[in-house]
Amino acid sequence: MYINGVADNCVFVGQWDRIADDICAEFDRYPAANVGDAMERFGLMNSVIAARTGCAHVTGTALTILTREGDNLAIHRALDDAQRGDVLVINGGGDTGRAVFGDLLAEICLARGIAGVVIDGAVRDVAAISALGLPVWARAVTPAGPTKTGPGRIGLPIACGGIVVESGDLIVGDTDGVAVVPASQVLDVLSRLEQIERVEADFRTRVHLDRDAVAAG
Repeated sequence: MYINGVADNCVFVGQWDRIADDICAEFDRYPAANVGDAMERFGLMNSVIAARTGCAHVTGTALTILTREGDNLAIHRALDDAQRGDVLVINGGGDTGRAVFGDLLAEICLARGIAGVVIDGAVRDVAAISALGLPVWARAVTPAGPTKTGPGRIGLPIACGGIVVESGDLIVGDTDGVAVVPASQVLDVLSRLEQIERVEADFRTRVHLDRDAVAAG
């Protein structure tokens, strides 16, 4: 989708592989906090990148977007080539004065099968987006709308919430926030997550046994 037929200054850069569906399904069982623990607590976006809609759960492949502050032409351009299951990760320069994402873009995202949106910038129309069911994390909420002039780049490594994100990385988001797993580390992190799950399950079992023993007197 182009705005006024102009998108010459918003271009794709590079190529990358998407995370396989079965791997995404495995990660989908784990909270972002555990994913961070499995990466030695690296890879977690700053807490200012917070869930802004009622639905706050996503696991999918990052599609990175670099856009000028307060402008969303590059986001429209990215949706031309986005694939089902992608998570849009947007560097909007951290600007909170104008929203670069709203309910109309949310409807386009859902039509394209986009799994979620993460914005280092602002969003608006959060009630409508919540009703649509699209998970969105952002730095801020404002009613002020964007310009649509560009420039922008899609596919470059970007910064979002203090973390470097590359297209093809795995994004895990929930009510706690957003974790970013580098594509090259996905299988190693998944293995560590399974170990953490076993340790935590054993710990909870012992806590419950102790509690039951105390209750029995």
